[in-house]
Amino acid sequence: MAKVYIALGANLGNPVETLKDAILSLSGLPQFQFVRSSSLYTSTPMGPSDQPDYVNAVACAETSLAPLDLLDLLQALESQFGRQRIRHWGPRTLDLDILLYDDLTIDDPRLRIPHPGMTERDFVLVPLAELEPELTLPDGRTIASLLANMTHHDLEKIT
Repeated sequence: MAKVYIALGANLGNPVETLKDAILSLSGLPQFQFVRSSSLYTSTPMGPSDQPDYVNAVACAETSLAPLDLLDLLQALESQFGRQRIRHWGPRTLDLDILLYDDLTIDDPRLRIPHPGMTERDFVLVPLAELEPELTLPDGRTIASLLANMTHHDLEKIT
């Protein structure tokens, strides 16, 4: 089983309920041993500002799926929640991103791990640090050190 960290985000419909339902859906999958999830946080949108604020979280699980199979499963789950890929960084009913998969580094046309940009995104690092502050990335940096070097956090914890 591989240890994976998955970022969850939503800003359409009822994003709090969507994330809770998505976490329940993940925990019910036979290919997953669900470990835990962070609190939920609100954040301002990345990219276009003409959209609602996001609700974000990070989940940690163990899976028997290979990385690309996990990506396919997460994209299918996004579709079940009504995800439509219309605009880059646009609003979404559910966004599920693989942040880390064990200590692998993957550079595939469909999947990059660690997730690109995760080290600059407070809406990823803060919930990830809640779960594993001393987690070390494949490049040797810790989540705690990345957060310490961040100038501000535009997040609000909601649960």
